[in-house]
Amino acid sequence: MSRVAPRQTTDADGDGWHRLGRLEPVIEERADGVRFVSVRQTIGAYPRALPDRLVHWAAAAPDRTFLAERTTEGAWRSLTYAETLRQVRRLAAGLLRHDLSAERPVAILSGNGIDHALVALAAMMVGVPYAPISPPYSLVARDFGKLAYCLDLLTPGLIFVADAHPFRAALAAVAGQDRVLVAAQRSETGGALPLTALEGEADDARVDAAFAAIGSDTIAKFLLTSGSTGEPKAVINTQRMLMANQAMLEQCFPFLATTPPVFVDWLPWNHTFGSNHNFGMVLTHGGTLHIDEGKPVAAGILPTVRNLREIAPTAYFNVPKGYEALLPHLQEDPAFARHFFSRLDMLFYAGAGLAQPVWDGYRALAREAAGRDIPFVTGLGATETAPSALMNLRTTGQAGAIGLPMAGVTLKLVPVDTKLEARVKAETVTPGYWRRPDLTEKVFDEEGFYRFGDAVAFADPADPAQGFLFDGRLSEDFKLATGTWVSVGPLRHLISSNLDPLIRDTVITGHDRDEVGVLLVPDREACAAFTGLPPGDAGLYAHAGLIADITQRLASLAAAATGSSNRVARAMILTVPPSLEDGELTDKGSINQRAVLTRRADLVAALHAERPPANVIVLKSRAGVAP
Repeated sequence: MSRVAPRQTTDADGDGWHRLGRLEPVIEERADGVRFVSVRQTIGAYPRALPDRLVHWAAAAPDRTFLAERTTEGAWRSLTYAETLRQVRRLAAGLLRHDLSAERPVAILSGNGIDHALVALAAMMVGVPYAPISPPYSLVARDFGKLAYCLDLLTPGLIFVADAHPFRAALAAVAGQDRVLVAAQRSETGGALPLTALEGEADDARVDAAFAAIGSDTIAKFLLTSGSTGEPKAVINTQRMLMANQAMLEQCFPFLATTPPVFVDWLPWNHTFGSNHNFGMVLTHGGTLHIDEGKPVAAGILPTVRNLREIAPTAYFNVPKGYEALLPHLQEDPAFARHFFSRLDMLFYAGAGLAQPVWDGYRALAREAAGRDIPFVTGLGATETAPSALMNLRTTGQAGAIGLPMAGVTLKLVPVDTKLEARVKAETVTPGYWRRPDLTEKVFDEEGFYRFGDAVAFADPADPAQGFLFDGRLSEDFKLATGTWVSVGPLRHLISSNLDPLIRDTVITGHDRDEVGVLLVPDREACAAFTGLPPGDAGLYAHAGLIADITQRLASLAAAATGSSNRVARAMILTVPPSLEDGELTDKGSINQRAVLTRRADLVAALHAERPPANVIVLKSRAGVAP
């Protein structure tokens, strides 16, 4: 039996929220307790492929700037839509000379940049998939093991880097095996061909023929993701996935179709958020993308601040840590804040939970600098869903609401123990993992729904229009020795929010033990600023004032706990940060909880020891709450 939930509304004082789309849920519940949630809204027709939009805008707005990036001298290098199409066609003609295909795709090792974009669009224009590979696999790794694994999985016919010099060791390690190496700069240092050698004729008829042969099911790219465990998987991304997701996003954010967007964005193109979502959004709507060289940390945010002082974005996208790093610069400079908010339609975050003080800070700034509320939006998505699947389009007054299924998405809610597992079906869901049918089979259920591995909860069970809250990763949850379930995701977010900015992330411990513990991942710069010690001081994390402050904050959380499942009894600061090379960090920079617990089993044992060492913070129990 289906029912339509009450119509979603916006707050009267939420000036910016009324410009967002509307999602009205329809819920069907089966006799087995499984529920299906969709929305009344629909999406319209969409182009067959992303390069279609480049062709469109090169004709409709040839002189509009499409891409801009800083040069080493600090000036902006930019390309218009017409210039981009001309260069893309030249490169596309050159790619056709190298026998490339899905079996021999293009691999891009370097990060965001105009040349990266040109090669990627050229490949897509002639129906050749490309795979942007995380730069740390080449620049940070010690043995290039993950890079070699990715290349063995993909078997690329051509490998591109923007600048061969920093990649020379990686290029030497992966050379050969019938692979063409191409570099935009300093090609002689890595044994690569210069990018200009790849160019053909812009009016090559073979490009037109290959472009015409593209269909919605043509593979656009492979995006590599390791998920929470294991080696990287190559997620197949079809043109249908990319364009359907952009149509869904336009339904949520109608202003994209009325005013060409202007973005200042650092989010990496080897991830679905920066690539499919943001780059795709700019190209779909004929906007301008300023490629930001900044990073979402205190020191790395300065280039971002410089760029944002020059360019006021129409929408701004970042991860929570990036918003945290940017916030004090906006708070300390009212003129900067007024400029930043001057034409902003939306703030958008993804990748992790946002601390409530950060949410509140931007909301207060928007009202002060712009005289209005500006929507602070997030949702739920994955590399496998291109990425957006759920979206929050209503003001809630709090961070963490992920909203409702987007138009065209069916959300399946499956009871698992005390939680609701989220699964989805849509045109934006991947057909599977390249050359891994075993993994593909595992990630889809018997009805063809993609398993996120995430749990969600109704924000208000009595009013489905309020949407959903993220309720953690099911694979991370565990039971205490008492049989009590610990919901890791919400607890991690709670602790990290309350220990901000001293603690960057947390790893929850306590499986089959009597009480919950936590390994704390510190923010070195924030701890140094708090203590007055140099960031490299050997005694930084043992500083009495730092320990006292963290202990006090954890004690406050413990006092508010409702039981043993959300009361932290012990804590330890990790003096050695999690390692990307050892799998403790994903290439997105997020914690792989399982890997940390496995590799640091000795620390977990010390944390829960009957007589713990001096570096363990032990919180006193309180009456009425079991430790």
